[in-house]
Amino acid sequence: MPRTHHYETTVTWTGNTGSGTSGYRGYERSHEVASEGKPTIPGSSDPSFRGDAARWNPEELLVASVSQCHMLWFLHLCSAEGVVVTEYRDRPQGTMQETGGGGRFVEVVLRPEARFGTPEQAAKSASLHERAHHLCFVANSVNFPVRCEPVTV
Repeated sequence: MPRTHHYETTVTWTGNTGSGTSGYRGYERSHEVASEGKPTIPGSSDPSFRGDAARWNPEELLVASVSQCHMLWFLHLCSAEGVVVTEYRDRPQGTMQETGGGGRFVEVVLRPEARFGTPEQAAKSASLHERAHHLCFVANSVNFPVRCEPVTV
């Protein structure tokens, strides 16, 4: 029987400047993303949509979620296979296209860079990235391609 997991967050709009949404330019897109016992994430819309560039936007959080999920699976698989990862960093990029009032992501490209304990361990990393990609909960849930272009440092 498959195990089911539930996740709860609270998203609170904090951008009422006094007149609510009485006009498109009259309110801020500021909000907070929270979950019990965790730090609050300051959110907004992308600056292209009148958002605050100093706050996280949903598009950035989506790209980060895909990257985090891949990383966590990759590190797990490396650990299980005796591959020692000493450093890991990803600089993922997501591409979203606007379509007549809406939009959608058309791709996310992961570019993980990792250091390993030995060159032999590094040689196994490509197959482990491939497995992590197929196991990633988030990548398996989105309706756009997620590509992984790993770099071994």
